Amino acid sequence: MSYQPLRLAIVGGNRGARFEQALHALADRLQLAAICDISDEVTQAWKEKFPWIRTYRSYELMLLDLDIDAVFLASPMLLHAKQAIAALDAGKHVLSEVIAAHTLEDCWELVEKVEKTGLTYMMAENYCFSRSNLAVKYMAEQGMFGEITYLEGGYFHELRTSVHKPDGSLTWRGELHHTYNGLNYPTHSIGPISHWLGLNRDGGDRMKTMSTFASNSRSLQAYFQERFGKDHLGSQPGYWKQGDSAVTNIVTEKGVLITLRVDWTSVRPHNMRHYVVQGTEGAYLSRRHEQEDDLVWFNGRSKQGEVEEQWEPLAKYQPEFDHPTWKKWEDKAQSFRHGGGDFFILEEFVSAIEERRQPLVDVYDAVTWSSIFPLSMQSQASGGQPVAFPEFRRNGAE
Repeated sequence: MSYQPLRLAIVGGNRGARFEQALHALADRLQLAAICDISDEVTQAWKEKFPWIRTYRSYELMLLDLDIDAVFLASPMLLHAKQAIAALDAGKHVLSEVIAAHTLEDCWELVEKVEKTGLTYMMAENYCFSRSNLAVKYMAEQGMFGEITYLEGGYFHELRTSVHKPDGSLTWRGELHHTYNGLNYPTHSIGPISHWLGLNRDGGDRMKTMSTFASNSRSLQAYFQERFGKDHLGSQPGYWKQGDSAVTNIVTEKGVLITLRVDWTSVRPHNMRHYVVQGTEGAYLSRRHEQEDDLVWFNGRSKQGEVEEQWEPLAKYQPEFDHPTWKKWEDKAQSFRHGGGDFFILEEFVSAIEERRQPLVDVYDAVTWSSIFPLSMQSQASGGQPVAFPEFRRNGAE
């Protein structure tokens, strides 16, 4: 079956530029139609590479363009929900960077808008699509870990230079740390875990309650004192609301325990992935850096001589247990950032529209994972008291 290429507009040219390679790889199915950015310099740079595209400074004006089928929101995080809702109202499919929404009210409105319009909405959680995370998903689906009882997900990425502009004013990341205190960037941690457990799926499990605790805020104050001097607002005690580390404990309806941790201001090397899976028949530990291996252990199978309790490289079980999605697109995906994830999110979005099906990260996943942000603020403010997850599928949608 042949399809007309999906005509896509990218909103946020700087972040969107990370997907230029994917646009070329999917050129037979995806056509870049427009770029929207408040910077003329950014839109002009895109125009030089893609001379046929239309450029917009106004998001509202861009949504009036009838030659745009879908928008990719690569804009600052706190704009995502309102921009997605406006695009759906304008009849456009939506692919949104993380997180999908930062308030429960926006989560509900986003769900209702997708259900009402019938348009495709997908959140671009690229960590769900790395080769290793897809392999662990496939192993979990095959029952190799037995019954999974505990998981960890973490995002540890020192991004202090990204919280400010050259003059010391705050970027959206800086405003986030100045304004909120909780688990402020949850989806890289919970996304793959949710897929491994089959959360939000028919007959599966769902997240029931969560509690959040945050450490003292120290890193950004010290950094701003060193970078901009002791008189800068960012150097003052109490200016930064967000603690350096935040930890959320989640219990599912079936009693699975999940621990999430986010820290992107402490001084340390980058952990692109931190995951743990513990089941009754196996376990998984992700690598901390490029010189280490992802590790697995399977009861009765992971033997070296007489030693049964011996970790093995995940790579030993690949390609046998590579996910079918990875095997299908490996030749293209392996050259992309985030372990292939930057390719898969665009490919999956296009495929879901072509096949008229729900994407692998649908609106219910998007709002459930994103709701950890406002719920964590509530729990942290109450001293870590448990709060319940909303049931966003209240209309019985599957």
